[in-house]
Amino acid sequence: MFAGAMVAIVTPFKDGVVDETALRALVEFQIEGGTDAIIPCGTTGESATLSHNEHQQVVDIVIDAVAGRVPVIAGTGSNNTAEAIRLTQYAKDAGADGVLLITPYYNKPSQEGLYQHFKAIAESVDIPIVLYNVPSRTSVDMLAPTVARLAQLPNVVAIKEATGSMQRASEIVALCGPDFFLLSGDDFTFFPQMCVGGRGVISVTANIAPSLIAGIYDAFAAGQWSEAAAGHHRLQKLCTSMFLETNPVPVKTSLAMMGKVEEEIRLPLALMTADTRSQLQQVLKEYELI
Repeated sequence: MFAGAMVAIVTPFKDGVVDETALRALVEFQIEGGTDAIIPCGTTGESATLSHNEHQQVVDIVIDAVAGRVPVIAGTGSNNTAEAIRLTQYAKDAGADGVLLITPYYNKPSQEGLYQHFKAIAESVDIPIVLYNVPSRTSVDMLAPTVARLAQLPNVVAIKEATGSMQRASEIVALCGPDFFLLSGDDFTFFPQMCVGGRGVISVTANIAPSLIAGIYDAFAAGQWSEAAAGHHRLQKLCTSMFLETNPVPVKTSLAMMGKVEEEIRLPLALMTADTRSQLQQVLKEYELI
């Protein structure tokens, strides 16, 4: 359903509000760079600090700016099932091609609770659903058998898997079959996951280097595995730099250095320290991004 080099796009701010002009320009930058799908209002989009009105605004802007050229998969997850249903319904009505639903954070539901949460959303809104498992952020891990149960629901089509475990990735592919798409949630595991059956990535690094991320996927899809592997290894230092501090602080700082957004991040996240900022700047120069 959804495959390729996809971006978890940042939400640019200016003077405390969503910077629509910058966001539209970022969409064009992504499409020109070969990005296969755009995901607004994910973790990288600072969804946790967007108001409901801002969340809807960002989804609307991205859908309008994309204008059907690539799929838009709107982040609509919440640790409140009713709220996730409402956000998902809004995304469908706005014209999104699919939604990305994170596992409920803080509540720490059981595997049965996770199943019932996603089942309730899937049965309430008829739109393709991409599950999102990122235990480092949520303190809950959705195991492969639970993913397999959810994959039986007709509109649950994929998972963004961000444990970094190739064993987990292999289990999901084996249990869910070829019609269910495994997507990497980490730039570091993008290429390795494709080697065990993954279909692409929802990337942070693509925000600043879309053509480089797309190049890895395109080479792999064309059977040029050595070229894809070489691209993977070339990008490791750049990908690592995106996590010198908590995402999305480094990637937004990078985009500001590139002149694409204001250097504005919402509390409780803060601007980069002088030391990590200097490290990031040096890496961006090495990759000729600034």
